Amino acid sequence: MAKKLVILGSGESGTGAAILAQQQGFEVFVSDKGKIRDSYKHELSSRGIAFEEGKHSMDIILAADEIIKSPGIQEKYDVMKQIRAANKIVVGEIEFAWRYCKGKVVAITGSNGKSTCTSLTYHMMKKAGCDVAIGGNIGKSFAELVAHTNHEYYVLEVSNFQLDDAVTFKPMISVLLNITPDHLDSYNYEFQKYIDSKFRITMNQTDGDHFIYCADDPVTSEEMLKRHSPFLSNPANLLTFTLDDRQHEGAWVADNSIHIQINKNHFTMTINELALQGKHNQYNSMAAGIVGKVLGLKNESIRESFTDFSGLEHRLEFVAKVHGISFINDSKATNINSTWYALESQADPVIWIVGGIDKGNDYSLIADLVKKKVKAIVCLGKDNTRIHEAFGKMVDILVNTETMEDCVQMAYRLGKNGDIVLLSPACASFDLFENFEDRGNQFKKQVRLL
Repeated sequence: MAKKLVILGSGESGTGAAILAQQQGFEVFVSDKGKIRDSYKHELSSRGIAFEEGKHSMDIILAADEIIKSPGIQEKYDVMKQIRAANKIVVGEIEFAWRYCKGKVVAITGSNGKSTCTSLTYHMMKKAGCDVAIGGNIGKSFAELVAHTNHEYYVLEVSNFQLDDAVTFKPMISVLLNITPDHLDSYNYEFQKYIDSKFRITMNQTDGDHFIYCADDPVTSEEMLKRHSPFLSNPANLLTFTLDDRQHEGAWVADNSIHIQINKNHFTMTINELALQGKHNQYNSMAAGIVGKVLGLKNESIRESFTDFSGLEHRLEFVAKVHGISFINDSKATNINSTWYALESQADPVIWIVGGIDKGNDYSLIADLVKKKVKAIVCLGKDNTRIHEAFGKMVDILVNTETMEDCVQMAYRLGKNGDIVLLSPACASFDLFENFEDRGNQFKKQVRLL
């Protein structure tokens, strides 16, 4: 008799897990408290996978042999409290897919930059001729990739929520870009719990694996000191990247060039040649470059991929210039640190569009940048109180809007030739939009209508 497997959540992760579970012979049931998107509903129906929406049938859920929890379902929800009380086995989709993965995994996490770094790493490996797929928290779910394809390598973006539900997941190469406060509302506002979550990316690695991290990130460096003893007993090969000009095994910046050295094999490239500009992208490029050198990719191939990578939609994406005013879509900036990078990279006066669902932001972290770079703030959200409290005395103009049309029109009226209108919300999008992509697409649409 087939084992019963229940999947909580029907998004990309849940649907992918359902496809893989069915393929592996499980009796599958998908339960979603919300509405299931039509495309996922069609996918499940076409495969004869049972599902429900708008409710959780606890009798069915608690009768399962195992439960797969989608990343967005938090422990504080009633459904999880009942599942935990019943001592049911719960894993995440990344963990479930790992069981059936025959390839090697390069996993990338961090509070900021992980989508860009993951995409750049995939682009680099693909260009070098590797048999590689990309997925996880970007594009297709890991489970769906494993169900449909059999690759030598999988480059995965993994979030803290996905790592929370990992048990045996063991990447050959793991990358930790940075750790700054994010999603603290999901961790009872305890930063250490979020830090612990990020470090789960390396928890199962052994001496044949590689752990790549940023030596400049104070939280990561402090945590590495605390975790030094466990690393000695279960040691991955540690490689760091830094903007300091100290030569070491890993990557650094000197003489306006990035340098990467692994096992006396050296790579160098001037910063001006990089397709992705800005300090944060120097970090992304160094991290991806270390992966390339660990895998033994040729210098020429790495250099070419770093030169022609086109970047990501909704991440510092230039939209248009209207009457001398440049419009930039950074809708993917859903936390303070992402917005810090966006503001830091601007040379001209900024009209900053900010707001949405605040996840526990500490706005003081960007106060100096706002004073220096921002001439006006346009709030876009249902509740902008904390933004007013943080920046009301720093800028001459701070206005509220509740639709993207009004927001773009207001920003346009406030701008003049040479200014930049920057959508970098520092908040989640769910108060007014379906997700950050919807927010970014609506921004681009309204800009093009000007």
